[in-house]
Amino acid sequence: TKELMGIMTMSELFLPFLFPAGPHVICDVYPKDLYVEQNSSVEIVCQTSCSNNGKVFWTLNGIHISESLSKTINATHTVLSLRNFTQSSAAVQCHSSYGDQLLGGVTIRTYSKPKNITCVLHYDVNKPNGVPKLFTCSWEHHMDSSQTNYTILKYVNSNSSVEICKSQGVNCTHNSTRLADDILDYIIKVRAKTQYWETDSDPYVFDPHSITKINPPKNLKITPSSEHLSVKWDPDEPRCQVKYYKVGKSTFWKLVAGISVFTIEEVESCINYNVSVRCASERGLWSEWSPEKTAFTKLSRSRIRMGLWRKVAELGKNGKRKVHLMWKGIPSTCREAFLVKQVAYNDNTTTGNYTYTSCGSSSCDVDVDHRSHRLYLTVSDSGALLDSVYVPAVGDASLPEVWSIKTTKSRMRGVIQVSWNVSEKPVSSYIIDWTHDGCRYFWKETTFTNATLFGRTPYNITVTPLFNNISGHSIHANPFCSSMGVPEDIDVKVEEVDDKSAFVKWDIKSQNPCNDVDTYTIFYEAQGLQHNVSVSGSEDGVWLKDLKPNTHYNVRVQATGDNETNMSSKVHFITNKYDPRLIKALSICGGILVVLVLSIGLTCAVQWKKFNDKPVPNPRLSSVAKWLTQSHAK
Repeated sequence: TKELMGIMTMSELFLPFLFPAGPHVICDVYPKDLYVEQNSSVEIVCQTSCSNNGKVFWTLNGIHISESLSKTINATHTVLSLRNFTQSSAAVQCHSSYGDQLLGGVTIRTYSKPKNITCVLHYDVNKPNGVPKLFTCSWEHHMDSSQTNYTILKYVNSNSSVEICKSQGVNCTHNSTRLADDILDYIIKVRAKTQYWETDSDPYVFDPHSITKINPPKNLKITPSSEHLSVKWDPDEPRCQVKYYKVGKSTFWKLVAGISVFTIEEVESCINYNVSVRCASERGLWSEWSPEKTAFTKLSRSRIRMGLWRKVAELGKNGKRKVHLMWKGIPSTCREAFLVKQVAYNDNTTTGNYTYTSCGSSSCDVDVDHRSHRLYLTVSDSGALLDSVYVPAVGDASLPEVWSIKTTKSRMRGVIQVSWNVSEKPVSSYIIDWTHDGCRYFWKETTFTNATLFGRTPYNITVTPLFNNISGHSIHANPFCSSMGVPEDIDVKVEEVDDKSAFVKWDIKSQNPCNDVDTYTIFYEAQGLQHNVSVSGSEDGVWLKDLKPNTHYNVRVQATGDNETNMSSKVHFITNKYDPRLIKALSICGGILVVLVLSIGLTCAVQWKKFNDKPVPNPRLSSVAKWLTQSHAK
């Protein structure tokens, strides 16, 4: 073939220089230091002069290459052809099958073209928009850029190019270009060059006006109101986009044409919105986003689900009633101050005299007299009305009233079922409110004469009928617990331990006022054997009997009530070796014996002393002596 003929010609030209004639015939592979472009073809020549025997074969990174890729040109030269070579670096070696002889080798390295070129005509960020003064191109190149020199070339025609800028990185900026003045499209190429290879990228064709990028908008100003956010910026541009979002939520974009003001509708109340703007010329690229600004929205009645209610105390001696006004649905993040405006009624007609009370964030206390009143909750700074509630006059018999209320415990734990009778007067709905501490109230509206409450605390429950936004007279239920649980803590102590018995006592502690114990079960274990005894929930101690002397016991107490159980921690004790009563009896007997011995000893000592104290008779004074003397005289 023509390619093989070319290789042969190349071999004939270079062999005399690579392998000089002489007595020593050598083998080798050439060319050396081979660099090829990725996905291109490469041919390697193996000189086999030193090996006339055996078959020539090739390996790539130690792996045999197909024989179909190798061609023998003549007796001393073999050519390897590799197509679409992609490996970044590979070792190719030529071998002879005779003695598995290595004839030579070469390392092939590949390089790639720069790709994904993008160019932008832009402005100095500190200067106004006008004629672009900067030209920046960037590209991708999967090579070691620190060893590569890049040049951006602008082609005036197919044969003539002009260097725009040079770089050793994958981007380059030219700060004195007149490219923006060009009307026609033109071509840009990026040339990459090292000491071993050189390559040009594919051409990048663009219209100067389509790659113009203006500076971000400035002087961004956001004005919040109760219903929307008003956004303004400088300067006016043909196209702009407004980006806004809540922290951690989805981002929204709105396209604005030819103006520098935009209104963001349907914003949520009392929340931070981050806003930024970017613009573009008629055909150019989008600018960078302006620095984000944060705006806090105001409270909007139409954006919240407002709930307003009140608790009315009995009429005091001073002729006043305390009304605790409370509301829900207003986000806790709102910063608005609230004001209560109240007006009294005389014969269903307002007096026209309003009184005002400043309030907290979720409740307010006001005083009213015996007459009926309406209380209006408003926003202090704007006066916007949020809601109102009615307080009936004392003893007004024309208003609806609930006469009886019933609370029952459901089979489900933690559930209270409340029911009441139907009012004799027309009613549109009922408000049921409940509290467990008199400070925090919960309430809901229903059209039924029953409701279900959840919780395991003793609730004070009130039901109030409503008709046409006017509240009637309320009825109260006694404190009621939905269920009775067991105490959280059981403290166990062991007292009065004998050899065969011990008294176990316990104390209970609980943060839940709704708790009760049906039974206590005492588990005690020794030497792997477990026993238990149960007592009533009213007990706080029990005697454990028939224990083994001198034995280590573990004891626990389990409380059971309302389908709940709780177990105490283990407590250890050791029974005595002997019955304390025996020791006491022996002690008493020993004491008596000691007293008896001491008494006898003392008696004997006294008698002995008395015996020793008697005088001994003098024999000379004895009458017997006189008799003996007279007999001797005779």
